[in-house]
Amino acid sequence: MNLRHSSPHSLAGQTVTVAPAARLHGYADATPLQFKVEDWNDRVFGGQWWGAMEGNPVALIYAMRSAVGGLPTDNEVVYGHVGGRGHLVHVSEIQGGDES
Repeated sequence: MNLRHSSPHSLAGQTVTVAPAARLHGYADATPLQFKVEDWNDRVFGGQWWGAMEGNPVALIYAMRSAVGGLPTDNEVVYGHVGGRGHLVHVSEIQGGDES
């Protein structure tokens, strides 16, 4: 496993507010939401960059959101939950959060 992020995200395990650049799957608009950060996506998904996670619905939805919302295509992406549903969120969407 080749992780880009060798240590957990500084907000892992915390609930933060995200202001989505494009609406999250299952929501009508891009209203800010409470998001529980699990960790960097590469740490959650076995070292895989979100763009290489073929067939993974969370990554496919994030790819569409990133295109619509103009998000960077880097790997500064965390996995977490809104309610019981998992999402990938770029660190730039976290309001007042530490981006590293």
